[in-house]
Amino acid sequence: MEIDQLAPGDRLSSSRELIDRYGISPATVSRAIARLAAEGAVVTRPGSGTFVAPRRTAPHDGVADTSWQSVTLAGRDTGPVPAGRLLDEPHRDAITMAGGYLHRSLRPDSALVAAMRRAAGRPDAWDRAPTAGLASLRAVFARLAGGAVTPEDVLVTSGGQSALSIVFRAIIPPGSPVLMESPTYPGALAAARAAGLRPVPVPMDADGVRLELLAEAFARTGARLLYCQPALHNPTGAVLAADRRRQLIDVARAVDAFVVEDDFARLLGHGGTPPPALVADDHEGTVIYLTSLTKPAAPSLRIGALIARGPVMARLRAIRHVDDFFVARPLQEAAVELLSTPAWERHQSSLANALRERCATLAAELTRRLPDWSTRLPNAGLHLWVSLPAALGNPSELADAARTRGVVVSSGDDFYPAEPQGPYLRLSFAAAELTDLAEGVRRLSAAAHDLAHRG
Repeated sequence: MEIDQLAPGDRLSSSRELIDRYGISPATVSRAIARLAAEGAVVTRPGSGTFVAPRRTAPHDGVADTSWQSVTLAGRDTGPVPAGRLLDEPHRDAITMAGGYLHRSLRPDSALVAAMRRAAGRPDAWDRAPTAGLASLRAVFARLAGGAVTPEDVLVTSGGQSALSIVFRAIIPPGSPVLMESPTYPGALAAARAAGLRPVPVPMDADGVRLELLAEAFARTGARLLYCQPALHNPTGAVLAADRRRQLIDVARAVDAFVVEDDFARLLGHGGTPPPALVADDHEGTVIYLTSLTKPAAPSLRIGALIARGPVMARLRAIRHVDDFFVARPLQEAAVELLSTPAWERHQSSLANALRERCATLAAELTRRLPDWSTRLPNAGLHLWVSLPAALGNPSELADAARTRGVVVSSGDDFYPAEPQGPYLRLSFAAAELTDLAEGVRRLSAAAHDLAHRG
């Protein structure tokens, strides 16, 4: 072929010359050149002709050179906590004390299978679902939020992370500040940064976000959005004090800002009654509420909800319509089926008992093996927030050392919008078998010993 005899940059024969030389039609020549261009073999320059493209050589190590992407992606930073790290898969022999999903032994898998089978058998199972979600499922979420929330206030999403992504893109433009409790959920940090927002930390104490600093942050930054977790904070386990609940809304309302209430743990209680949702008492549309069925059920039940009132709901629906139109109808139907059976109530009861037992077990093992580490028992959720001795050093290094010992934990540094306020780890008591928690702490203790005596 002519192209094989030419060097990169050489001009090919003209179309007329190729037609005369090979006795073929102009259409055949045009199709051949178009195919070569699509394959990257030639470059066409209108008015000048067709030229041989630079040769592409395979790398010696078999790995493609993608370094050019660094230039193209410059200026679009997603922050120091890439979303992918939230779903890192540990080695199969490691004990997992990281992540935010239930161990398989805690999930209602049999009930889920039965619910999916019934949902898939419905005559309309594969029809298009409404953009806002099935009316029956929206009613479930409205009851869960309580107060004056109605099904019309609910938008069904593909899990809580999708809800975060939607709300951060719908309300304020890229480059805007968003206030966040410090520390906070890394998935929220990742979603905010992916939307081009600037997370601004607001410190907390044992009773939740500090309102005097919240008001100062609103005034100083001009922010119009606060992300918070008042019913149960991830990672600290703090619950917003009763006398701060109305004040928080008043502080935001005074500057015409929205409050995003992440209520991820409403169905992850350890036996007590969770505080009412902020949105239940909000009658001015200040609070945008989000929750999910994924954490109390199973990772692949990607069903969540956003609750909002006023024009902002139109914005949220518009974003979800652009993203994916609607959540798959069989999954929504399966969620309704699951939540409508006695099996779900039994699961909720047994899950509360199991989480309470695992939480106490992990805390007791930490006290026994690592008495100079401190934590407090939350009344809901999946994690312990553990304060480390200052002498131990960087928690990220400890997390790396723990992984080499065969236990996966979360470094507290990943939970801060800015500089960490101390050395912490977040330890999950729900991601592993109950019988593995003691061994996990033993390995973690060994990793801490390795780090303390290194060098």
